Amino acid sequence: MTTRRWAAVAVAALLATTGCADTAGDEDPNAVSSGPASAGATVPGPITVLAAASLTESFTAIGTEFEERNPSAEVTFSFGGSSGLAQQITAGAPADVFAAASPATMKAVTDAGDAGGAPATFVRNQLVIAVAKGNPRQLTTLATLAGPGVKVALCAEQVPCGAAASKALAAAGVRLTPVTLEPDVRAALAKVKLGEVDAAVVYRTDARSAAADVDGVEFPESAGAINDYPIVALRDAPNPAGAAAFVAFVRTPEAQRILIDAGFQKP
Repeated sequence: MTTRRWAAVAVAALLATTGCADTAGDEDPNAVSSGPASAGATVPGPITVLAAASLTESFTAIGTEFEERNPSAEVTFSFGGSSGLAQQITAGAPADVFAAASPATMKAVTDAGDAGGAPATFVRNQLVIAVAKGNPRQLTTLATLAGPGVKVALCAEQVPCGAAASKALAAAGVRLTPVTLEPDVRAALAKVKLGEVDAAVVYRTDARSAAADVDGVEFPESAGAINDYPIVALRDAPNPAGAAAFVAFVRTPEAQRILIDAGFQKP
């Protein structure tokens, strides 16, 4: 069967098994419901997914389940700061799917005309203060991070975890000078794990994934700085059927279970 025929069959099967499309229209590769992504036919070929660093463990597990249901597919992930990934896409980097950690970074892709349809929010995430196990410095609030001698890592403000941290700090009326600004949330978390800083403001999911090395301290201002995570199939996706199928699968109960278990919240 030719590649073009495969794509047609896969899209037809996807639309048949996932129910009615949303208002984006029948040709929208993101116009899928949360039903099974592959109930009758499998999706072939490579699928390249650019995703926020905070999705690393969850999307890796989701990719494994997707490949089990689609043996002819091969999902490759590139994880990093959402703003940097958006820049790669708008610069023409080939990819099929983009999953961002905030609507603001997704907007850079949609404004450039590189999205294949309307992005869909699939999870939300909330901040915590990551500290060494046992919290030896007793850092319990954002205000304590501004204490004398406390070393703090933050994400750079242009990436979603940094923008959310700035919003939370402003709400708390706290001004602090971090010792380092990191390009993504995993880099900020690594500074705590390595003992290079006393604390970092990271996502709850990242602190949970590193629970053997860090504790996550909840703080009230995080409730006003929750990030929505949108996902979209890209306009020039090399594998449009695969892109649509992966976006659909991320919204299935099976994939949502993986995300919720990791600490993400339902949208």
